[in-house]
Formats: sequence, C-alpha cells, structure tokens
Amino acid sequence: MMPNPPVSESRAVALNAWLVARGLDGTAREELLTGYCEKLVELGVPLFRTHVAQRAIHPRFGSIGFEWRRNGGDVVLERYAHAATPRREWLQSPLYHLLASGTMEFREDLSDPDVPSRFPLLNDLKAQGATDYFATGLFFEKAPNKIALDLGNAPQGTLVSFASDAAAGFSDADLDLIRATLPPLGLALKSTANRRMARDLLQVYLGYDAGERVLSGEIERGSVEEIEAVICLFDLSGFTSLAEQIPGPEMIAMLNAYFGLAVSAIQERGGHVLKFMGDGLLAMFDHPDPEQAAIAALDMVTALSDQLAAANRARERDGLPVARCTFALHAGRIYYGNIGAETRLDFTVIGPAVNLTARVADMHRPLGRRVILTQPVFDAARKGSHDLVSLGRYVLRGVSHPEELYTIWPDAGA
Repeated sequence: MMPNPPVSESRAVALNAWLVARGLDGTAREELLTGYCEKLVELGVPLFRTHVAQRAIHPRFGSIGFEWRRNGGDVVLERYAHAATPRREWLQSPLYHLLASGTMEFREDLSDPDVPSRFPLLNDLKAQGATDYFATGLFFEKAPNKIALDLGNAPQGTLVSFASDAAAGFSDADLDLIRATLPPLGLALKSTANRRMARDLLQVYLGYDAGERVLSGEIERGSVEEIEAVICLFDLSGFTSLAEQIPGPEMIAMLNAYFGLAVSAIQERGGHVLKFMGDGLLAMFDHPDPEQAAIAALDMVTALSDQLAAANRARERDGLPVARCTFALHAGRIYYGNIGAETRLDFTVIGPAVNLTARVADMHRPLGRRVILTQPVFDAARKGSHDLVSLGRYVLRGVSHPEELYTIWPDAGA
C-alpha cells in the first residue's frame, strides 16, 4: 500500500490545479491573488496579509506591488515610479534584505511586543496584530550563480510575503503548503504579467488603438484597413533653431513637456497619436461620424492652443525657452495598418490624405496662420461652435487641384 501524502501536499493539489487554470485563462493579477489568498485561508492557513512585488517593464513605473488583507476587500495595487536612487522604504524593507542576502527565504517572529524589529514595516504589522512574517521569492528566468544579486539589475521574478495574526503564527505545515503552491502561483503571475506588460508597452509605443490591434493579432505585413479619418499634423515652430541654442537635456525636457500636453489633449477627445516625428506628431480622429471626428479635432486644437499658451507664460516666468505650435488638418480616406519589411514593421497610416495634410502644413509660414484646415474638415465641422474663416484657394505643392483653406477665428492661444 502506498503511504498517504503529507497533509500540506494533499492540500496543495487542488489549489495548484486552480492556479494553473487561472494562468491559462489569463485571470487578472488582482483577481488571481484574491482567490489564492482566500483559498489559503479556507485550507486553514491563518493568513492576515499578503504582499506581492514585481518589477514593471514600463516607462513610468519601475515596480508594482499588490496587497491583500483578510478583511480588507479587494487587492490594492501600488505603482512605484522610476527613481535615480532607491526609496528609503525599500532599502529598509525585509524584501530588500531578502534579495540582498541571496537566501530567498526570510522569517521573523513578531509575537513578542517587547522585541522590536529592525524593519519598520514589521513593527507596523506587529502594531496591527501580526505575530509571524514569512517572505520568499521566485525567479522568472534562470537565477544567477552568485549568492548576492545585482540589485540594480535583478532578474525578473516576484517577491511574496505572508503575515499571520494567529497566536502561534504559521505552522510548519502552513509554510510547506505555501512553498508547494509558489511555483504554480509564479507561473500564473508570469503569464498574466507578460500579457499586461505587452499591452502596456504596445499602447505606450504604438498608441492605444494600434497597440490593441497588434496584440489581437493584426501583425501580418500588408494587413491594412481603409478608414475615413481627420488627420492632424502638430508641429513646434522654430524648434530647430532653438535646439541649436540650448543643451540636449533641456531640449528633451522641453519636448516632453509640450508632447505631454499634446498627447493628453488628443486622447481626451478620442484621437490617436500615430507617431512622433522630430518636433512634431501625427494624430488621427476616426470617429464613425465625420462631423464628430472633425469637431473633436478642432476642440483639441483650441484646447491645446490655450494650454500651450499658458505653459509658455509659465516657462517664460521661469526663464525657460519656449516654442510656438502649428496645426494642419485634413479629412479623407487613409490606409491604417502594418507597413514595412518582414523584420521591421510600423503600424501607421499612408495615403493621399496624409500627403495632402503635409502639404497644408507647408502653408503656415506663407499664410501666417497657426491653424489651417481643408474643405473636408470645414464641411464636416461647419455646424459646430467653431468660427471657421476662409483663407482662399491655393495650389499646394504636389497636389493636382487648388484647395480651399480655412482657419479658426480668433486664433486661440496666439
């Protein structure tokens, strides 16, 4: 007769199967961790708090944390911004000690109120009733051979801590159960984290709409969609000569400040930023209703013009360099999708409408207007609240027929 498996092993079987299923179906991390902790409690583990920390491959955040409490409701997500120097709270945390020591397991008895911990976090947990603390971790890639990790470039993985408020803390069987379920938990977290990471990076680098399309499988070269949209070329006028006069870091900071305002204004009104081009960007508004697309684009122009004017006044007060902006808008049919080589694709737009928008942008200097739009935009937006004034008919470079051009009056933000 085969011996019965240890109690902790038999308790782990069903929980591990549940974790694998959640990893396969792409359950969100918050839901996954909530279910995992609740099932540990159902299996008799006296769990009071669980915290999970992971690196984040994201332009804004260096790491993320998830905290679950037995009576605290939903898992709380915390994001930690990139920092040139580590936060003091991190350097004083038991998880940092865990990585620095290379042991990958740490436990501390918190049951004696007269014995303080060297870790501020554990003193806080003790004051909340915690009696036992256990932390461990998993690598999502091959672990380094050396004992001490390079904390500035630690491998991908997850750190998990558990706190109990039971009088006796965790039993050996409790910790064996936790250890037995950590690999499936790590795989499930890695699965959902990788997909979320891919979505975040694609949306940041390609834009929300293009990122979602690529993630959903629109990745074949030549796979394009023909759509109607308002195209907008936003440009910082005079930036080239200004860039020759200021240091590189100051130039980058100024570009980021202006682009930050521009991207927010575009996205808040349903537009999509397609690409950055030096000191300008290309955006589109593809609402199914041409009137709403045109009005949204013009709303963006007036709002962003005012925001940039206010930003320039503040920059001038602070002695910082400033740049002015221009907008060229045209509406028409474009091709939107994957274009390029087999080893290097770009999700972008092409077509005569895009080319004509670029020709309209050439007219800012000769016409002395920051905002210029074409007849199709005027026709779609004429029922809106913007006062659109004709600038006359012009023959644009590379365009076979004259184009009637318009501007917004008054010149908002001038």
